[in-house]
Amino acid sequence: MSQVLILIAEDEDRLAAFVEKGLKRNGFETIVAADGVRALQAIEQQPVDLLILDLGLPIKDGWVVLRETRAQYPDLPIIVVTAMTDERDRQQVFQAGANDYLAKPFKFSDLLIQVKSYLT
Repeated sequence: MSQVLILIAEDEDRLAAFVEKGLKRNGFETIVAADGVRALQAIEQQPVDLLILDLGLPIKDGWVVLRETRAQYPDLPIIVVTAMTDERDRQQVFQAGANDYLAKPFKFSDLLIQVKSYLT
């Protein structure tokens, strides 16, 4: 079986490192992109199996990444991880094409459950 590749689009270094470490410990390969432009480039350069996306990315924000990625890759699972917890934000996240939503701060175990649900 080939290695599962997860793109972590997160500009907060400590959070990105925390998520990456946990995913690697659970057998996943990861790429980290600290801004929206890099996230979109990473997806174009090599196929990823899942995207973990922060909405507050610099340069191109997560909303742009979400819409562009969904338009190009309709079947790619996208889990939005954000500090925006308003119900309207949550609804907009799903309307823009996200598969799932996790509010910051979150437990890694909750994220891992979501990740596994899309990849198994």
